[in-house]
Amino acid sequence: ESPPGSRFVCTSLPLEAAGAGCPVPMQGGALPPEEELRATVLQLRETVLQQKETIGSQRDAIRELTGKLSRCEGAAGPDGKGATAAWRKELSKGKDTMGDLPRDPAQVIDQLSRTMQTLKDRLESLEHQLRANVSYAALPPELREMLQRRLGDLERQLLSKVAELEDEKSLLHNETSAHRQKTETALNALLERVSELEKGNSAFKSPDEFKVSLPLRTNYLYGKIKKTLPELYAFTVCLWLRSSASPGIGTPFSYAVPGQANEIVLIEWGNNPIELLINDKVAQLPLFVSDGKWHHICVTWTTRDGMWEAFQDGEKLGTGENLAPWHPIKPGGVLILGQEQDTVGGRFDATQAFVGEMSQFNIWDRVLKAEDIMNIANCSTNMPGNIIPWVDNNVDVFGGATKWPVETCEERLLDL
Repeated sequence: ESPPGSRFVCTSLPLEAAGAGCPVPMQGGALPPEEELRATVLQLRETVLQQKETIGSQRDAIRELTGKLSRCEGAAGPDGKGATAAWRKELSKGKDTMGDLPRDPAQVIDQLSRTMQTLKDRLESLEHQLRANVSYAALPPELREMLQRRLGDLERQLLSKVAELEDEKSLLHNETSAHRQKTETALNALLERVSELEKGNSAFKSPDEFKVSLPLRTNYLYGKIKKTLPELYAFTVCLWLRSSASPGIGTPFSYAVPGQANEIVLIEWGNNPIELLINDKVAQLPLFVSDGKWHHICVTWTTRDGMWEAFQDGEKLGTGENLAPWHPIKPGGVLILGQEQDTVGGRFDATQAFVGEMSQFNIWDRVLKAEDIMNIANCSTNMPGNIIPWVDNNVDVFGGATKWPVETCEERLLDL
């Protein structure tokens, strides 16, 4: 029998000690079998309570980690847009890789899904194992801490994978932008080279033996005279042209100044006759050049009474007066070949564009005599304009307009 006043003391033992059958320390001496059995039952009851408490804590931790893994899986969904804002903040603290990312973002997402599925399987296996061991012993605190640490590391590595996927997308975007910029640079260099070729390098036999070709009716093919006009009280404009458009040849040339886009314009638009505009005033000319052949055209004008004359192939076909009388031609404007200007140097209208070829565009600051115009038209004299002469380095072409060697004056005469 146990001495009077003695008590049982229950002490929690590790699994290894319990399994080895280590006796329970007690105060006093040996116990009879009944008391020893009772003490063992009490010890096992307390151990079971501790096991239940520990298992409950483990279940809560597993559910929390499973929820985190599920959120991680949802944050790195099929669209590959990455983690939530809170997780992005966590990612900015550092990265721990799980291996090199594949170059293909689709492969990264697939690899990420497989990794998360493996972790979930491991967690489920661990939870099953814990349920199986409930009746034996509680897990030691060291195992719980190790499990939480391992799962925390895995969670950080998954977040790192999402961050690297974001970096991969950013890299692909930057590479695309760089490629686009490189392409644009190459195109700009090509356009500059084409522009240089269009301008020409005085490769013609003589500086004036060239023609400007405007093959399409557009609002971007044109030629431009580099020089501008001084203030004029009279002028003569002559040129050779061959139109390939119908009806109406369009606008062989236009001169615009600030405040007046129609300072000097020669135009045949639609079914209207050829018109000469001075300061936006109009005179209709009896010229007919829309037959696809070379023609020599001259128009003269003087501010005195606004008198004008029109010549075709050396012959005077019409004259008139009161065309912008006493109006001096304003200086400093822009002279365009093949387009009608709505503003100085621009706002072209394709329906008013000249289509064909032109050459020997010359301007004088006086009214030429009829015999001089005849001599120019029949190739018996070469008389460059004293204000605007027809020379290669004074004419630029744009938008696909080109400069080519021109037929001889005699060949143009045979075309009449």
